[in-house]
Amino acid sequence: MLAKPAYDIALILDKGQRDTQEDAVASRMFDTANAGYVVVADGMGGHAAGEIASELVIRAWRDSLDAELEAGTPSETALIDALPLAAMQANAAIANHCEEQGAGFNMGSTMLGVLLMGQRVFWISIGDSPLYLFRDGKLTQVNEDHSMAPIIDAQVAEGLLTEAEALAHPDRNQLTSVIMGAAIPKVDCPEDPLDLTPSDILILGSDGLQYLSNAEIQSILQANANGLAQDIAGALQLALKTKGDPDQDNASIGVVKLTKN
Repeated sequence: MLAKPAYDIALILDKGQRDTQEDAVASRMFDTANAGYVVVADGMGGHAAGEIASELVIRAWRDSLDAELEAGTPSETALIDALPLAAMQANAAIANHCEEQGAGFNMGSTMLGVLLMGQRVFWISIGDSPLYLFRDGKLTQVNEDHSMAPIIDAQVAEGLLTEAEALAHPDRNQLTSVIMGAAIPKVDCPEDPLDLTPSDILILGSDGLQYLSNAEIQSILQANANGLAQDIAGALQLALKTKGDPDQDNASIGVVKLTKN
């Protein structure tokens, strides 16, 4: 009988050069269900707003998934349905909090969550928090960037902007979808799972991780592909610190590797 897949997971939160930490991350494994999750939320709205928004997202995620996974033999359909349900509950919680604060109070958060079920990964993404897959030495971004960045980068390809102009564009980080208590313009939650192989590495991050280029992240993973998840996460964090960008945003890093019992 083949051993059930297990997971090597590491999480890191780094404040960067910001005064407050508005990111939040969580992970939990459920051995009896042979399943687990990792979730990243990047809050916005400043002190006492962004940090609350991201925590509300994490809380809604836990409320939606923990009870199902604690059952031991959870319904797969119910678990998959819990992903968009978590987004809806987070959106309602943020709407309620904003209403309690009075007119003009705004805050929001991204949501990037992966549900690990054996070798299959179901995921949901709202906002610009990246989900990367490192496979066969190559890094690809699995989810769509819900910000103006892809639109601005397309203008580079069309010759309308230089690369430098695109990177410095004032609207580059403007989100086109986010959880902020109103209608959510776009939710990515594919029905078909991503199938992992034992050599794959999943990276979840807030956009603070993207102060490293894709090429830099790929190079770090190539050099540490056989390391533990905590070593990979640490190498990514060290690279951000070594870069020393004075505008470095909060950075969340989640690393997931498939192992065998």
